[in-house]
Amino acid sequence: MLGPMRRPAAALAFSWLLLLLCAAPAFPDRDTGVLAPLLEVQVLDRELVAIDAEGGGQRTERLERGERVLYTRSQGRVGVAVTDRRLLAVGTRSGAWQQARYRKDEAPPADVELGDRVALVLMATRAVGFDGGSRNLVESTLGPRESVLDTAVGQNVALVVTDRRALGLSSDRGGFFEVRLRSGEKIESVTALANHGTLQTSQRLLTFRGATASWEERRRTLR
Repeated sequence: MLGPMRRPAAALAFSWLLLLLCAAPAFPDRDTGVLAPLLEVQVLDRELVAIDAEGGGQRTERLERGERVLYTRSQGRVGVAVTDRRLLAVGTRSGAWQQARYRKDEAPPADVELGDRVALVLMATRAVGFDGGSRNLVESTLGPRESVLDTAVGQNVALVVTDRRALGLSSDRGGFFEVRLRSGEKIESVTALANHGTLQTSQRLLTFRGATASWEERRRTLR
């Protein structure tokens, strides 16, 4: 039995415990560390096979007549296959493979960039992303003479920076989310961490938050 002098201390300790529990991250399912591989992609005869170590089971996609698989990639919860006709992506617990066929004058991408829950692919006319939250492919068409300057991919977010705008992709929200660049604004650095990405320019520091799929701006002081 606690003595009269120990009860206040015990009550205080219990209050601190409750405070810590209430301060737990609002998004417990989002990963901040690098995941072990949870998805494997295999080419078996005329099928793509995604072996899901998290949700169990396998997801298969039949190749078309004459279609050739150029390469496959997987990391964390995401897998990608590039053929001579289309881009295919799948995530753990996906119901099926997702696909994007190449447009006229588009060639198969030379490479793809993967995080643990996102994938980013650049093509001649568009940026294509896969978010492991909705398990869908999303895209943003590049404008006439719009040039991609840089990209960055973290575990759960990806950034694409062109000479006109910056695009953010999040595993927590579907789609690309953009912020326009100003006239004369020069790109200095682009980085992506687990759940946010940053773009530093000659005029601003722009931060893309994966949890809300929103851009924050901090203006630079005169130097």
